[in-house]
Amino acid sequence: MTDTERADILESLAAHRGFLLFTVQGLTDEQARQRTTVSELTLGGLIKHVARTEKGWTDFIEQGPAAMEATEDSWAEHADGFVLREDETLAGVLAEYAEVAKHTDALVESLPSLDVAHPLPEAPWFPAGATRSARRVFVHIVGETAQHAGHADVLREALDGQKTMG
Repeated sequence: MTDTERADILESLAAHRGFLLFTVQGLTDEQARQRTTVSELTLGGLIKHVARTEKGWTDFIEQGPAAMEATEDSWAEHADGFVLREDETLAGVLAEYAEVAKHTDALVESLPSLDVAHPLPEAPWFPAGATRSARRVFVHIVGETAQHAGHADVLREALDGQKTMG
């Protein structure tokens, strides 16, 4: 592992977070809650989901598989993670995401090794007996953020015609 590897992870995270955050610039809370396609996804819900997913994976790095165990409460929280509720604001979700990102970045920089790994919890979407290293988790967070930045770009364009790229 090199400092370059950590710098590459941080640069990729920053770039894709920037694309995602660009999609919500200038929106009201009402716009952030608005469905613009047949999907249930909203811009505020996507930001909230990305923040909570990133936090879940960093908790996994720090606490192991117990941090990702599926329970009735965790399923309800996961479903709620896609919705910007009436008692939430876009500014509040963005502040939460900024804190999560700050923690993730500090973790990338401070882990003694990106090779630290934990077994994944049992779930139908994980192969039995699989493990994930911190490195692979960070790569997953980059991919998750990039994927949802693309979703957010489509939602924003459908909302008011703004395009993230172009």
